Amino acid sequence: MTNQIQSVRGRVMRHASRYLLMGLLIAGTTWASAAMAATTTLKNISYDALPGGSVELHMDFGDGPVPQPKIFTTGNPPRIAVDFADTDNAAPRHLDIGKGSTSGVSAVAAGGRTRVVVELMRESSYRSRVEGNSLVLTVNNGSADQSVTTAATIDPTKALPSSSSGPAISNIDFRRGPNGEGRVLINFSGSGANAEMTRKGDKVLVSIDHANLPANLAQRLDTLDFATPVQSIVTRAGNGGGARMEIAVKGNVETSAYQTADQYVVEVAPKKAETTKDAKLARLGQEPSYNGKRVTFNFQDIPVRSALQLIADISGLNLVASDSVGGSVTLRLVNVPWDQALDVILRAKSLDKRRNGNVVWVAPQAELAKYEQDLADAKLKAQDTAELVTDYVPISYGKAADIAKLLTSGSMQGGGGAGGSGNTQRGFLSPRGSVSFDTRTNTLLLNDTPEKIKQLRELIAVLDKPVQQVLIESRIVVASDDFTRELGAKFGVNGRVNNTEFQNAAAATPALTAGLGGGNVTSGGLNVNLPVAPAAGTFGLAILGANYAIDLELSAAQSEGRGEVISSPRVITANQQEAVIRQGQEIGYVTFQNSAGSGAGSGTATVQFKDAVLELKVTPTITADNRVYLMINVKKDALAGYVDAPGSGKIPTIDTREINTSVLVDNGQTVVLGGIYEINKSNTMLKVPGLGDIPGVGVLFRKTSRTNTKAELLIFVTPRILSETLQ
Repeated sequence: MTNQIQSVRGRVMRHASRYLLMGLLIAGTTWASAAMAATTTLKNISYDALPGGSVELHMDFGDGPVPQPKIFTTGNPPRIAVDFADTDNAAPRHLDIGKGSTSGVSAVAAGGRTRVVVELMRESSYRSRVEGNSLVLTVNNGSADQSVTTAATIDPTKALPSSSSGPAISNIDFRRGPNGEGRVLINFSGSGANAEMTRKGDKVLVSIDHANLPANLAQRLDTLDFATPVQSIVTRAGNGGGARMEIAVKGNVETSAYQTADQYVVEVAPKKAETTKDAKLARLGQEPSYNGKRVTFNFQDIPVRSALQLIADISGLNLVASDSVGGSVTLRLVNVPWDQALDVILRAKSLDKRRNGNVVWVAPQAELAKYEQDLADAKLKAQDTAELVTDYVPISYGKAADIAKLLTSGSMQGGGGAGGSGNTQRGFLSPRGSVSFDTRTNTLLLNDTPEKIKQLRELIAVLDKPVQQVLIESRIVVASDDFTRELGAKFGVNGRVNNTEFQNAAAATPALTAGLGGGNVTSGGLNVNLPVAPAAGTFGLAILGANYAIDLELSAAQSEGRGEVISSPRVITANQQEAVIRQGQEIGYVTFQNSAGSGAGSGTATVQFKDAVLELKVTPTITADNRVYLMINVKKDALAGYVDAPGSGKIPTIDTREINTSVLVDNGQTVVLGGIYEINKSNTMLKVPGLGDIPGVGVLFRKTSRTNTKAELLIFVTPRILSETLQ
């Protein structure tokens, strides 16, 4: 490719002085004839800084008269363009100014026409006048004054021809672009139309000269349904002929326009600020974005080589055109980036480009495709004949067998101490390459071309890196709150009858006693036995008479208890590796089999075990944003007691608490995985029927008990990343 580029570059350098003349001869159009007949030359451009930031530009034409200028402006970027027909350029291509609102001025000649572009820092008004053989353009310092062109001093005999001599406007169409931009397409019946675009507030104005507008196209188009910045298009005939188009836009937009021989396209695109990484990734797969310096071209049948030379001068690139690049193109590009202008020219002529640094090679698409295919074939042939070398790569953090499997994508053969590959699917290897591994030294053995060995080493360096470590701390909190209150009473009445008038009383006492019931009843007494056992406190009262005794004993107890069990298992593991930590006991118990039915302890004795453990099982995954995704299982078992099993002794019962979940947690953040809250309330009463319901006195004939139990289980987890991946 280097020899070809140098050959093309040499031919270009030898014939550079004749490119413009050859292009004009081939074009054979009115513009070419006018260029050949050009008699006026722009000799020099100078400037004077005026008070208030204004700049006065002097465009000197030597001994010849000042040609009729055509001046127009653009708003984004702000520019003032001056076109001189039938004029050559001998002035410097660019002049830096940096005064007021004027940044610089450029002059370019092509196709027998010279364009002077005044580059502005902001939109500014201007005035123009002719002084002798010079055109004087005064640029204000960004004032809001209306642009005034003193055309009275310019020769009116060089006015442009009337609109009626141009082609007809054949169609006006509107389309929506793939990125939401609106495109207005103006088609002409032939070449020769002259269109200008300007931006004024929320409207884009298009002036079309040298063209005729049919009556049926003078209408308003409503484009709201297309969901673009373009709201409507109004087209009407101009006062002096031609057509005037007003495009209403909405929002912050960018406008551009370009013209071919029979079409003029205005594009209005929404202006988006894509500064984030996600926005840049979202543009992948879409149309290319252009960010080159904006230019304005207006050429009729200009040679393609001359157009490429103009773009090379503006962009500062070294551009090499193939010998097969030729023909001419008509350009009407207004305020477009130079790289987009280059793509427009290449697409129009079925050309393509390849860039290497600041050198751009332009050639027909078929020629570039053939060159690249030949280059790929030569590279494949070089790989088939390249010498194979052997290299040894020690693996530090992973397993050589695993990395070998990744490199071969399933085509590897080997194990233990050696392996090879003979399949057609080579993975990352070349068609002649192979890979082996040694498990003892954890080393890869590569056999491939030197270039492929270098690529494999770079890939292995990416794969063989230390894995980040994660510390997972968990806390299981079991809190309990118990409350019990009991009230009871013992009440007894004993009597003796000595008076003969009550000789039947002794016989009546047992019957009465039986009616009262409850407790231990002695002969001749009345007893209620409902005490609290064990009692925290008692209160007794006795009344003794000559032949009777009354005993009263009140008992009460209240218990309160609060308990808290905190278990804190913690474990360190590698990223995406499961870790398990357990602590507890195995509870043994005896069962009997083949029992003869003679009772417990008969038959064959078997010892069995039940686990009562605290267990943490977790698999962490570190995300790209430095958070931790946990797949976690926490279990806490405890011995609750024993139950009797007929013929098998006692079997333990286990209280089980367990949670199994997945959660995404920030590094170092503590999160509550879950909890269980239990409340048990019970109120019991033991009383003597009937007597226990008597208001007031009934407390002597009943026993009350109230129990309130609360239990709460909470599980916390905190992951911490201990190490970062080494770069």
